[in-house]
Amino acid sequence: MTKLRISIVQYLNTAPLVWGFTNGPLQGKHDLSFTVPSQCAEDLRAGRADVAIIPAIEYQRIPGLAILPDMAIASKNQVRSLLLVAKKPIEQAQSFALDSSSRSTQVLTRILCAEKWRISPQFTEALPDLPEMLQASDAALIIGDPALRVSLGIEKDSWSGAPGQTVCQAATLDITSAELLYVYDVVAEWRALTGLPAVLAVWAVRHELATAELTADFLASRDFGLSHLGEISYEASHDLELPQRALESYLRNNIDFSLDAENRRGLQRYFEHAARRGLISQASAIHWAAAKSEAVKL
Repeated sequence: MTKLRISIVQYLNTAPLVWGFTNGPLQGKHDLSFTVPSQCAEDLRAGRADVAIIPAIEYQRIPGLAILPDMAIASKNQVRSLLLVAKKPIEQAQSFALDSSSRSTQVLTRILCAEKWRISPQFTEALPDLPEMLQASDAALIIGDPALRVSLGIEKDSWSGAPGQTVCQAATLDITSAELLYVYDVVAEWRALTGLPAVLAVWAVRHELATAELTADFLASRDFGLSHLGEISYEASHDLELPQRALESYLRNNIDFSLDAENRRGLQRYFEHAARRGLISQASAIHWAAAKSEAVKL
C-alpha cells in the first residue's frame, strides 16, 4: 500500500499529535514532512500532501477537505505562543507586521482589530524577527516557538497593564526602539471577545481518503503523544534551549489537543467572524472524516 504523505507543522505544540508517527508504534507507516503552518496548507492545496495539520482558516479556503474529528491544536484561555507585541497600547497601533508563517492567527488579529479594539491599521507580512518587525511597525504578530520564547522571556520581567495587557521593558527582548513593550495573548483576547476557545489548527484530509482507519491512526498517535509529554518536553528543551518544566507546562496547560463541544463552537464562531469581515467568502459547513472504529486500537 502506498504511504500517505503527511505535512506537519514543525512547532512544539504539534509534537504530541504526531509522536506516535515519529517515536511510537506508527513510526514508518506514513511519509512525514515538517514545515511552517502556511506551507502545510499549501502542500495540501497543491497535492504535495494527502493529510496536513493546517491553519483552521484554510479549511474554508481549500475545497474538497474533511477534518479529522476529536483532535486539534486549540487553546481554552491563554496560549502563550501567539503574541501581539506593540510599542504602544494596542488601541493606538496604526501598523501591524504579521508573521508570514501564520494564516489562522493573522485572521484572528484582523478580527480583534476590527471588533475588539475598533482600529483599522495597515497590515504587512514579515518574517518572524521581532526587532525588525517593530522597527517598521507599531505592533507585531509572532507565532509558534519564536513566540513561546518571547513569552518565557518576558514572564520573568514584566507586569500587568490594562486588562489583558502585559508590559515589559523593551530591553528584555533586546529591542531598543521603544522604552516599553505591550504584549497581548491572542487567544486570551479572542476569549474576552467571544467567551469561547480558539481552534488554531486541524488535521485535514481529502474526502476520498477520510476513512475510520485513518482517523484511528491519528487518534492513536495523539494519545501516545499525550502519554509522553515529559519525554517530548525533554527533547524540545535541548532543541529550543528552553527549560523543560516550562515547555511541559505549556503543553499541559496552554494547548488543548481535543475538538470537544466548546472548541467546535469556538471554531464555528471563528468562521462566522471571518466571513463577516470578508476574510473568507462564507462560513461553509464542516465535513468531518469518519470516526474511528472501536475495534482499531494500538
